[in-house]
Amino acid sequence: MSHEEIIKTTQHWLEQAVIGLNLCPFAKAVYVKQQIRFVVSDAKHLDGFLEDLDRELDLLAQTPADEIDTTLLIHPTLFPDFEIFNDVQALADEVVAEHELEGILQVASFHPDFQFADTESDDIGNYTNRAPYPILHLLREDSIAKAVEAFPNPDVIFERNIETLQKLGIAGWLALGLQASQK
Repeated sequence: MSHEEIIKTTQHWLEQAVIGLNLCPFAKAVYVKQQIRFVVSDAKHLDGFLEDLDRELDLLAQTPADEIDTTLLIHPTLFPDFEIFNDVQALADEVVAEHELEGILQVASFHPDFQFADTESDDIGNYTNRAPYPILHLLREDSIAKAVEAFPNPDVIFERNIETLQKLGIAGWLALGLQASQK
């Protein structure tokens, strides 16, 4: 699959799920302003992927937010197992610290088989963090703070997302042209 196809699939997920279902009320503005950087990693192993992460963290830290506000670092094949990718998320947090970017940038993750602790794999609530590919989302903490200020009660986002997905169900998710879990 080409980088263009991977990015197009990721954009479809953003448009239909993240923005379309309003799972993240802050995503639409940066997407419309084309301030999201989509990067597909071709790394053959974890070390190569972490090198890609190093480069993207440095680039994001050095680029004004009005040019690139956030980055999606996508790897379509290296991390098919969610548990392993969850460990990669922990490593990514360590990389942020190594770059002395704590308090400046943070990393969130999405995965086709994302599963919150204490849930069943088929729990619809897991779909709030399910994406077509494993993705590390590099975010600016300043941008998060500004977005949260503009949102009256950000604590309700997660609960509202679960309710939205429960109403939608797997059939509704699939009807949006999105994939179900790979498990």
